[in-house]
Amino acid sequence: MDTKNSSASTQTPTPGVLSQPQSQQHDYSYYKRIFAGYPMPFAYLDLDLLTHNIQQVATSAGAKRVRIASKSVRSVAILKRLLAADERFQGIMCFTVREAVYLASHGFKDLLLGYPVWHDIPVAAEAIAAGAQITLMIDSVDHVRQIEQVAQQHEVTIPVCLDLDMALDLPGLHFGVWRSPLRTVAQVSPVIESIIAAPHILLDGIMGYEAQIAGLGDHYPHQTVKNTLVRNLKKRSLLQVAQRRAAVIELLASYNLTPRFVNGGGTGSLLTTRNEPGVTEITAGSGFYAPALFDNYQDFRYQPAAGFAIEIVRQAKVSNPPIYTCLGGGYVASGATNNDKLPRPYLPEGARLIPLEGAGEVQTPISYRGPHTLAPGDPIFLRHSKAGELCERFTHLLLVSNGEIVDTVTTYRGDGQCFL
Repeated sequence: MDTKNSSASTQTPTPGVLSQPQSQQHDYSYYKRIFAGYPMPFAYLDLDLLTHNIQQVATSAGAKRVRIASKSVRSVAILKRLLAADERFQGIMCFTVREAVYLASHGFKDLLLGYPVWHDIPVAAEAIAAGAQITLMIDSVDHVRQIEQVAQQHEVTIPVCLDLDMALDLPGLHFGVWRSPLRTVAQVSPVIESIIAAPHILLDGIMGYEAQIAGLGDHYPHQTVKNTLVRNLKKRSLLQVAQRRAAVIELLASYNLTPRFVNGGGTGSLLTTRNEPGVTEITAGSGFYAPALFDNYQDFRYQPAAGFAIEIVRQAKVSNPPIYTCLGGGYVASGATNNDKLPRPYLPEGARLIPLEGAGEVQTPISYRGPHTLAPGDPIFLRHSKAGELCERFTHLLLVSNGEIVDTVTTYRGDGQCFL
């Protein structure tokens, strides 16, 4: 049997710490046998590991609802599978209006735009008028005015969500990402008042994404000082995040406004965001595929469900360790260009990128030190650094379960869609 330990821990996680499951990962021979003869490159999704990750996300969210982040999934079939997996999984956080309209055409409900839009507001208005459940993201009076103008023209009421900034500002350091300008009650109040004054706009929800907690690793190998600093900053940020969200909820109550949802967090902050009483739902996405970037967190570990294979086409160096050259593989993730944005060789164990070349547009050299005898035609399995971006490179995902390919589903690209 090619699988390693296949049983997951059933221990109940203590608050703030997710118990580390025993590995359910499979080895090189397992995947090589499944995909024998299948043309490369290809992307795959291991449904057995996906099921494990679904259970981990549900457990980590506690009693909160989970909104699925579509940008980390990018496949209609997999989004449907996730929503059907647990009754707490409700709604989608989309990344563009046209994506939301596309998902609405496939029957998806409760579609929240994760980011503000401008020129595509009329597209959203037309879809809402036709029955789509789409909520737009805002963080300024200008957004409200523009949406109100479009809503009047289309004779429709447009739901909106107020985006709050969750970054921690310290002297000389902005710990977080640059998103909304709304950090204080004083900054939020004029936007709330403009919404109240707009007859064609409904305040549907509020959102605060604590990216510095949810999206920042704190367990990188050989980086003890950095890891310690990040953990300390996260602890300091947690209190401020909770206070900031609670203050805005209290502000809304003073206007007699009760939003339908209060959204927070991400995969990396499920265990902390769930402790805030005012939060009704937590967004999660990356935890389902578990990309390589999410290996670098101290408090949890998801199983590497998604990956891709590239083909060895020649051996560039025979001496020890040998270097094999593969076709393709340069699927680098977005964000600041660090080594952790490169795809990570996964199987066989002992495969490594060459530091001076990395992952190339049309060829990727792989150094390998391990027990397998590799040859042209053999696969090297890699994992993308970030979750859904893998699907921008492939039209299909091969679904694997119990040692065989059980289905093939399209990604957005396979559906002929390109939203960003």
